Amino acid sequence: MTSTTRLTVAQALVRFLAAQYTERDGERRRLIAATWGVFGHGNVAGVGQALVEYGAVMPYHQGRNEQAMAHAAVGYARQSNRLSAHAVTTSIGPGATNLVTGAALATVNHLPVLLLPGDVFATHPADPVLQQLEFPRAGDVSVNDCLRPVSAYFDRITRPEALIPAALQAMRVLTDPVETGAVTLALPQDVQAEAFDWPEELFAERTWTVRRPGADPVELAAAVRAIRAARRPLVVAGGGVHHSRAEDTLDRFAESTGIPVASTQAGKGSLRWDHPQDVGGIGHTGTAVADELARAADLVIGVGTRYTDFTTASGTLFTGDGVRFLNLNIAPYDGHKLAGLPLVADARGALEALTEALAAPGHRVDPAYVARYTRGKRNWERQVDAGLAAGQPDTRPTQRQVIGALDAVVDASDIVINAAGSLPGDLHKLWRARSRDQYHLEYGYSCMGYEIPAAIGVSLAAPGRPVWALVGDGTYLMMPTEIVTAVQERIPIKVLLVQNHGYASIGGLSESVGAERFATDYRFRAADGTYTGAPLPVDLAANAASLGMRVLRATTVGDLRAALTEARDADTPTCVYVETETADTVSGAPSGEAWWDVPVAETATRSSAVKAREEYDRHVSTRRRHL
Repeated sequence: MTSTTRLTVAQALVRFLAAQYTERDGERRRLIAATWGVFGHGNVAGVGQALVEYGAVMPYHQGRNEQAMAHAAVGYARQSNRLSAHAVTTSIGPGATNLVTGAALATVNHLPVLLLPGDVFATHPADPVLQQLEFPRAGDVSVNDCLRPVSAYFDRITRPEALIPAALQAMRVLTDPVETGAVTLALPQDVQAEAFDWPEELFAERTWTVRRPGADPVELAAAVRAIRAARRPLVVAGGGVHHSRAEDTLDRFAESTGIPVASTQAGKGSLRWDHPQDVGGIGHTGTAVADELARAADLVIGVGTRYTDFTTASGTLFTGDGVRFLNLNIAPYDGHKLAGLPLVADARGALEALTEALAAPGHRVDPAYVARYTRGKRNWERQVDAGLAAGQPDTRPTQRQVIGALDAVVDASDIVINAAGSLPGDLHKLWRARSRDQYHLEYGYSCMGYEIPAAIGVSLAAPGRPVWALVGDGTYLMMPTEIVTAVQERIPIKVLLVQNHGYASIGGLSESVGAERFATDYRFRAADGTYTGAPLPVDLAANAASLGMRVLRATTVGDLRAALTEARDADTPTCVYVETETADTVSGAPSGEAWWDVPVAETATRSSAVKAREEYDRHVSTRRRHL
């Protein structure tokens, strides 16, 4: 007879999660290493009580904002190579809907996070209860249904015994390298506290193998033929290189074949910046050398990339005569994009197989092609040197000089985190990645507010390493709340807060599309009703200090580097606050000369919009559909 244990649903779930493990390449990790939570009436007596009951086996982190907790969990999962994740518990109503943005970010980026939002009573003892959405056309709908389209897996546990298959499915999806993303188990508040006799087998240790599927021999042979036939091949390295831990394998492939490697935002760092075959970022925010190679390429070898519009310059970048695509991707959906030749497999294993197959007889690109991109790389690095130069010590720094100052104080152990604004473009062009995981850009969803909570998650996954959250004033105002968590937990993140008085990135975009920087500066309203008055007297440094963070103010180029060095050595959460030149001169990074499609008004009376539409039509005419 099967032995049982009587526990509440929440208690059973926490015990189950504490016994789950992953394994890949002989490395075994806790699958759910900790749980984040903000408590309300929808989870305090259920999951909250269970976390108290089993605190010895399930660590807990106190969050301040539900979206931020999801971001912290995502940062932890990415730094953990998707082999370990965090859970996030919330109350019902607004606590649950605050998860939607974080869930979308996780799913878009294929990063595992387990979401445990409370839900309204399954038994409907009173309708409506506090924070319940009344939906007259269906009695089984709650606000948690908002999480369905942004979750890789969703279930609502309306009876205790339903937890068993749902929990197993949740673990399967979290550990699947193709399907992984946000997994949501909605937990009605009454069901959380309901007791059930659970089979003891449910709580036995269980190890989930994270697969490395190999290449199909037919697809591999076709890929080898395509590479041998190419004269101007180019690798586009995406985030899948990092997820697979294929960096060293890509290094050997590039070195043995001489094929240059460009990287997406997610793939940057796949090769060190000074590797002979690394030509930098690609696409709208890419380097001039990488984008030039992309325009001339006859074979584009995508490794773990989704080919987003920034990578393809909205379909205008890969325009060489007869260009074709070879897509090495673990996901069949991505492997067939752009009418490409699919090589559906784990990146590391497939790159190893390609390198071996091309070695006998030896294959290497033409020396003239190597000389061409080597020359281009050298020219670009000279531009980067000029862009990162310190400038006059007594002047206010530009944004690129801020990046240059940080570049001068870090080493390969530092991790730099960013997600939105004008910084991603400058970093993609200018940052010199020294290690596989130094460059942490969330550009799948490009979510303002990601950086600070993600830095906490990364620090939990990589204790002892300097972790930098690079944020502009617009991003900071979106979500500074988790500074309190960093202070409380004594997590020594470093926040580099760049004040430029507005949405600098969108300001520049607004000007280019004929919207004349409307409402993109943080200024007082002028007499004509526009936001063109004096800058707002907002002191974000004082705000960070009020949340408990140590703050170092840097006012000039001369004292910025000293402040960054002091922050790097700090063992408490520390912020370096710097005010840069005004928003319209925030960047200044050299252009990669690749377009991005943001539709412009087709009819307008203002000359700025008319001119912008003419430029837009010119670019659209160069778009190419790869069929």
